[in-house]
Amino acid sequence: MDKLSEIMAAKRHALRKQIRPVRDQELERLGRMQTQGGSFLKALARKDRLSVIAEIKRKSPSAGEIAAATLDAVEQAREYINAEADCLSILTDTDFFGGTLQDLWDVVEFLECHNRKTPCLRKDFMLHPIQVAEAAEAGARCILIIVRALEDDEIKALRDAAGIAGLDVLYEIHEERELEKALRFDPKIVGVNNRDLKRFKTDLAVSEFLIPQIPDGIVKVSESGIFDIEDAERARACGADAILVGEALMRAENPEQLIEAFHNA
Repeated sequence: MDKLSEIMAAKRHALRKQIRPVRDQELERLGRMQTQGGSFLKALARKDRLSVIAEIKRKSPSAGEIAAATLDAVEQAREYINAEADCLSILTDTDFFGGTLQDLWDVVEFLECHNRKTPCLRKDFMLHPIQVAEAAEAGARCILIIVRALEDDEIKALRDAAGIAGLDVLYEIHEERELEKALRFDPKIVGVNNRDLKRFKTDLAVSEFLIPQIPDGIVKVSESGIFDIEDAERARACGADAILVGEALMRAENPEQLIEAFHNA
C-alpha cells in the first residue's frame, strides 16, 4: 500500500463514527455564520505579486518532526500575518501531520479578535460533507480536495457541500489525468502538488509541466518543495499565481523575511 492509500484508509477508519447525514440547511446556516476572512479565491488572484499560502505544520511523513508538538498555532499564525501572508493553511490531521481542528478554531478566533481578514484553508484528507461542516463551523474559508484520493461521487459531494456553505475549494493534483478529472468539476483554484503522495518524492518540475496546462481563469498554486527565492521564481515563471509553503516557513528563523522574499519573486 502506498503512503496516500495508507493515510486515506486510516482517515476513513477514524471518521466512521462521525459520519452522519449533513443537510443543506445546516451548511447554509454555517455559511451565514461566517464572519472571519474574505474570499480565499480573491486573496490569491492578485496580479501584482506572487501570493503566499503560509502553512502551519508540525510534522509530515516525508520530513518527520518539523516543530515541537507543543507549537502554538496562534503564535505561528501571528508571524505569518505580520508578514502579510495572503492566506493561511491549517493542517488539522493529527496522526500524520500533528495538527488538530482546534488549531483552526484558535487561529480563526485570533484573526477575528485582531480584525484580520486573512482567509484560512482547512488542510486535511477530506472524505465526507461532515468534514466540510466542521471546517465551516471552525471558520475556514476553503477546503482541500485531493483529486487522486477520491472517487467522482465523493468529489462532487464535497464540492456541493462547500458551495452551499460558502467555502472555496482547492483541488490538488499531481498528474495530467488528475487535472483532466479536476476540470470536470469546474474548479476555480487548482494546486499542483510537487510531492508525489504515493512515495513522498518532491520535484518542482511537476509544476513546470502541469501549471501551463491549467486553463486561463483558474487560480494556479504550486505546492510543496518551495524553500527559497529560486524555487519561488521557478513557480512564478511557469505561471503560478500562488505558492503553498509549510516546512520552509516552519523551520525559518525569520518567516516574515522569507514571505517577503516570496512575494517579490
